[in-house]
Amino acid sequence: MLLVVDVGNTNIVVGLYRSKDLIASWRISSDRRRTPCEIAALLKSLLEMKDIAPEGVDGAVMSSVVPPLTSTVAKAVKMLFNISPLVVGPGVKTGMPILVDNPKEVGTDRIVNAVAAYHKYGGPLVVVDFGTATTFDVVSVKGEYLGGAIAPGIGISMEALFKETAQLPKVDFERPKNVIGKNTVESMQSGIFYGYVCLVDGMIDLIQQEVTLPLKVIATGGLAESVASMSKTIQKVEPWLTLEGLRIIYQKNL
Repeated sequence: MLLVVDVGNTNIVVGLYRSKDLIASWRISSDRRRTPCEIAALLKSLLEMKDIAPEGVDGAVMSSVVPPLTSTVAKAVKMLFNISPLVVGPGVKTGMPILVDNPKEVGTDRIVNAVAAYHKYGGPLVVVDFGTATTFDVVSVKGEYLGGAIAPGIGISMEALFKETAQLPKVDFERPKNVIGKNTVESMQSGIFYGYVCLVDGMIDLIQQEVTLPLKVIATGGLAESVASMSKTIQKVEPWLTLEGLRIIYQKNL
């Protein structure tokens, strides 16, 4: 079995593949204070919940956008499985040319998403990832990573709104019945929900103006389903796109 780990700013997403099938997945917080021993113990307990022995894992691959956690998680994997994980980064084969000014600046999760989406849908395409940041990543018809855009994520935007305004309450990210809210909560939910739908659709329209062929638009991330329910441009939602990309990249490096 193959262990895949995506270390993000908010969560560490862990998956387990048997061949091409994702048989288990977990999401844990990206606590930078955790030690390798703590993460190894947590991984072991998660496996035990599924009656999976660590000895059954014979490969591991990870991506990380949190440098302080990269070595910590890698050490935890080595400790528990006696495997040094393949860490996606410079020198790792992805099969995708990175056509930007400085390829090292691009978050590995964005490349992993692009690889997975192109593998499944072909190009040209845009991957919209609703994570700590909302990212837009563009892939050409030839499978080249062309660049993209980064906007504040839904969660941190909501947190900033609550934190910086004295009289506005915390609200959930939900679709209100009407755009015109009749109270403070509905008004906030309208601005947040419909505002992000318009952000996504507006960005896709602008990106399409710079790409000659019709774009496929793939969404991933925790709130992708919610935004896609109203978006005019999102065509597919792939909750496990990053994990699938890690699996594909691992196979390319055997």
